[in-house]
Amino acid sequence: MENYGVGFLEERKLVKRWPGPVSALVNLVLLVAVFYATWWIFQDPRGVLRMYTPYVGYMYCRWWLIMMIWMVYLFDFWPFKRAWLENTHPLLKGVVLTGGSVLILVVLIKGFFEGLLGNFGLAYFNPEQLEKLPGITSFFAIEYASLAILMFAAIASWLSPAWVVAFENSPWEKMTQPGRGFSILIASFFLSTVVYFVTMHPHMGILYHPWQYFTSIAPPYWEEFADTVSGNFHISWIMCCTVVVWLVETIWERYPFNLIRNNWLRRLATFFGIIAIAVSVHFFLYFAQELTWGEAVRGTRRAFAPDWRWLHVGEMAIFFLVPALVLHFYFDNWPRKFSMPVNVAVRTLIVLAASVLLYIVYYKTSHLFLGTQKGFSHPQQFPMIPMIWLVNLMLVHHWFMDNWPGWKLEIKSADELAAERQMKLAQIEDARPRENWGLGLGVGAVCGVAFYFITVFALPSFYSMITIIE
Repeated sequence: MENYGVGFLEERKLVKRWPGPVSALVNLVLLVAVFYATWWIFQDPRGVLRMYTPYVGYMYCRWWLIMMIWMVYLFDFWPFKRAWLENTHPLLKGVVLTGGSVLILVVLIKGFFEGLLGNFGLAYFNPEQLEKLPGITSFFAIEYASLAILMFAAIASWLSPAWVVAFENSPWEKMTQPGRGFSILIASFFLSTVVYFVTMHPHMGILYHPWQYFTSIAPPYWEEFADTVSGNFHISWIMCCTVVVWLVETIWERYPFNLIRNNWLRRLATFFGIIAIAVSVHFFLYFAQELTWGEAVRGTRRAFAPDWRWLHVGEMAIFFLVPALVLHFYFDNWPRKFSMPVNVAVRTLIVLAASVLLYIVYYKTSHLFLGTQKGFSHPQQFPMIPMIWLVNLMLVHHWFMDNWPGWKLEIKSADELAAERQMKLAQIEDARPRENWGLGLGVGAVCGVAFYFITVFALPSFYSMITIIE
């Protein structure tokens, strides 16, 4: 029976063509070149298609990410056969798989959201329906519809991979494709719909005057807690969930959740642990802005407004994702020579440092190279779009093109696979708590508290020493 791409990512072996860091550096240079060229063609406001409005460009960008997650993580490259994946040239494979993902993307947005839901369910998914309302211009109709569709995408880009990473494809892990893929897709899409209606739908209900009290909760239930009626409060923690899912999957190698032996306890702990970590990051990054810029004031605009600061939490979170994927895709999750906890800790520190550097470089240069507006809080300054665009290109390069040309594809033998799995099990076993686990927990707790207070003390001083926006 044809297994399509089941196990392909696990069983492929990417071998460097050149020694040392040469392969990684060559690929990164090519990646940046392709990023800038495609950004100019599709997104840049000075370029060809000018999709960066910003919500139209972000809508397509975010759903393209989900299409690739569905194709690879949910469906194991179905309906493409395993032999084709192994033997086709990476360039041709990249073109075909990317074209397939874009085709599904357009059908989903134009057919399902705008065509079906927008015409027969919720008007705000279709700009033509919104234009029928008095006072809604064509521009805002398109932006509001794109906003609603990308809000659904934000949730799906968290829950779709979370089912694979946290629940390990269960309870359908033994099903063949495409049955397993459709099962997970339906389950995660259902959860995404529920989360959408209790987080994002009330936001859409207050965008039009008068507020839509009959169809949504207005004012939204989070108003007093978040100090805003904006759905940006939910966008921020959901964006953090999206980032944490991939941190757990890549640089953390599912540690520490993989230490739990009981299957369902491990799965539930991973799923809700991801949410707990994300919510902690969500509140800490908001607090960091309070330390840096002063207390938010409701009724003000842009950088001092609570709604923008919640949005900026999600924007800051995305800067963690890019270096994490670079470290995982192009530097083989370096380092690997220490114990699992030490490896994870070192990688996390590398990603933290790289994300801060990327954040500074972005805000210093994006208005020069990407066509965005200078400043933190201008409506045309939306860093999630270029960051996700870059992530999408990395996924195309790593998943669809096997890191070509810096790497070449080989398939691991059965002995290699068995040895690799045995080594991973040994690492997990070695990382499990020993007799002195209480001491380890205590040291970890002290280090965490110390890190928190050092950060709180240092952040205002650090920020005053540098000028990101001149």
